[in-house]
Formats: sequence, structure tokens, C-alpha cells
Amino acid sequence: MNTDLIEIDPHVHQLNTHRTLVLNADMQPLSWMPLSTWSWQEAMTAVLQDRVIQLKTYEELTVRSASQAFEVPAVVCLRQYHKRKNAAFTRYNLFLRDGFCCQYCGTKKAAKDLTFDHVLPRSRKGPATFENIVAACQSCNLRKANKTPREAGMKLLRKPRAPSPHELDKVGRKLARVQKELHQTWLDFLYWGADLEG
Repeated sequence: MNTDLIEIDPHVHQLNTHRTLVLNADMQPLSWMPLSTWSWQEAMTAVLQDRVIQLKTYEELTVRSASQAFEVPAVVCLRQYHKRKNAAFTRYNLFLRDGFCCQYCGTKKAAKDLTFDHVLPRSRKGPATFENIVAACQSCNLRKANKTPREAGMKLLRKPRAPSPHELDKVGRKLARVQKELHQTWLDFLYWGADLEG
């Protein structure tokens, strides 16, 4: 679909602020943090190319071509299951794995107030891997300095390891945006209020 040929209904305001929730073929979000969404244009293209199933639309929103009107997709799911790869080793995923908590004192912080610490210091050839790096607040990072936790008289809350995408999702569900920030059409598909630990 060429979205240049689509005209937005003149009564609709701020259409570009609407996103489409994208679910895998098993009806679960592709990721929880960040929540898997596409722009409405990407979703509309995927619907028209029959790559996804449109589950819900923004009923108050329509776009028009020369001959047709289309409701804007609010929730779509992939027709084919997308197997997720291992979690990428990124600053964000590291903080997410650790629940945005310092792994020495347990204090929860905003991402901007966290640093990352090499358990085995870099000066001793400590690798930059999930297994050797943890989230740390600035004071704990300074206190540990260029030592091992044992040398610094500090203890890790848990042994660091590479998380699976499923484990990151589990943390992400707990940290996910509050319900009022999500469009009403998404809520049935995100299972808010259900037992997410089971």
C-alpha cells in the first residue's frame, strides 16, 4: 500500500500519535519493554499485504483512498510465529534484567541515575558480558572502584547471567506503563489483571 495515496479523515486529529499493538502468532506481545508497537502506517500496510490479522481497530479513526475507507488498526497479530533471538547485550536490557536496581544496595533508580559495573574489573580483563556486568548506583560503583565485590566488602544481590527474552518480558510486565497510558483497545490483549506469574 502506498500511504501517500491515503487521505486522513479531516475530522480526525493527531492520527500520528496512534500506535498499533503488535502481537506474535501466540497472541503475546513481541516484547513488553518496550512494548511492541508499529506506526499505524506500517500496520495498515501489513494488513493490506495480508502479513498480519487485524484484531481491533480505532473505530473513531478512518483513512481514505480514492475509492475506499479503512479503519486504523489498533491491534494486529502476525500470521507466522516469530521466534525471538537471544536478548541483545545492551545497556537497556542490562538495566531491565536488574529491574533498574543497584545490584549492591538494592536501590531502585531511573536509568539516568544508574551506571554499570564490571564485577571483575576491566583492568583485570573482566569481559563486557551479561555475566560480568551489573547495574549499580553511582555511590556503590565509586565505593567498589577497581576491586572485586569481595575485596570491597560488598555483596551482589544475585549472580549476573544472560537473560532470556522471556525473562526480560517478565520484568517488563512488572515495569510496564500504567494502564491509563494504554489505549482501551489494547487492554484485553495485554491481560491486565491476570496472573502473570503462572
